[in-house]
Amino acid sequence: MLIAGIDEAGRGPAIGPMVLAVASIEKGDEERLVEMGVTDSKLLSPAKREAFYPQIKALCRETLSTQIAAQEIDELRERQSLNEIEAMRIGWLLNNLHVKPDVVYVDAPDVIQENFGKRIERYCDFSVKIVSEHKADLNYPICGAASVIAKVERDEEIKKLAKTYGEMGSGYPHDEVTIRFIKNWLQQNNKLPDFVRKSWDTNQRLLNERFQKKLHSWKG
Repeated sequence: MLIAGIDEAGRGPAIGPMVLAVASIEKGDEERLVEMGVTDSKLLSPAKREAFYPQIKALCRETLSTQIAAQEIDELRERQSLNEIEAMRIGWLLNNLHVKPDVVYVDAPDVIQENFGKRIERYCDFSVKIVSEHKADLNYPICGAASVIAKVERDEEIKKLAKTYGEMGSGYPHDEVTIRFIKNWLQQNNKLPDFVRKSWDTNQRLLNERFQKKLHSWKG
């Protein structure tokens, strides 16, 4: 039986893309992922994730990933929820696998975990059993494998941006380096760059703060 796992990296950051990945493997080979130590990417160090990345690619029957750029996320969110956007792109991943899996395990962002599976089914052009659960990336090794692929590829995208535009931290709102980068950019350019998610509350707040300061300075 061919099983597949799906997970994302970069759902909540203020900077950069969201990356989604799918990995498939014969059910009998999944134990080899456990023996390697593959699990939810958040529990692994960057060095361990990078070491696992090629090993996962070699062991799995098939892997595939896709990115949703910050600007595209902003545009899509004008008419769809982030959960719907994610389900739509997962459907694309599944439809583009060369060999279709019998069962798919996916980490569910919906509060009611089964609902996310129903969302995905609407975008699949073939019949498949979808197991949609919270913490699937922790509970199913193949889902953990997909989370590692997504995380490593998202981290690489942030590194590319940093080489061009300067150190920006992880891209997450709780990262002081990230917030400092956005504030400095606004101070110099008076607008947010395309690789920053303009629809995020954090970025809107920083943008509003910048223009309030400019207004006060002009009045003074």
